[in-house]
Amino acid sequence: MKISLDLIKELREQSGAGVMQCRNALEKNEGDREKALAFLKEQGLLKAQEKAERTAAEGLIEAYIHTGGRVGAMLELNCETDFVARTDEFKQLAHNLAMQVAAMAPQFVSEADVPEGADIEPRAACLLRQPYIKDQELTIQDIITETIAKVGENIKVGRFARFELGEQEQEE
Repeated sequence: MKISLDLIKELREQSGAGVMQCRNALEKNEGDREKALAFLKEQGLLKAQEKAERTAAEGLIEAYIHTGGRVGAMLELNCETDFVARTDEFKQLAHNLAMQVAAMAPQFVSEADVPEGADIEPRAACLLRQPYIKDQELTIQDIITETIAKVGENIKVGRFARFELGEQEQEE
């Protein structure tokens, strides 16, 4: 089956995958763009799982201040190399995650960080489980996994802090 260049280009823009990956996905799925996109996402998940144990000690700190200056967040996002930390995809992810923290006020990065016996709703309290503010169909973990597939390195949220004018932690 001959796959048109326009179809490859369209799939590439939609998925962020390479030209050859898009062509192969379309060939394997008989030119069906939706099936090819699902196939590429599945491949991205497999890549992310393979990379999950790799050390992510590079990265960047991203700050986001919401309009009006009343709410802000800082987030540490880690990857494997400084090369990836300088890519537009990684910088955009860091910015979007800092914005998520400012908007949704998570308490923990993941469920592993929740103290034992704490009575919380993981979907609200854990950043990685929250619905992404720009696309409620995806979680923050989904967005990170997509970026891992694009850049080819492990990515982890190191830590974050959220500040809101007038709010202070109570000491016990």
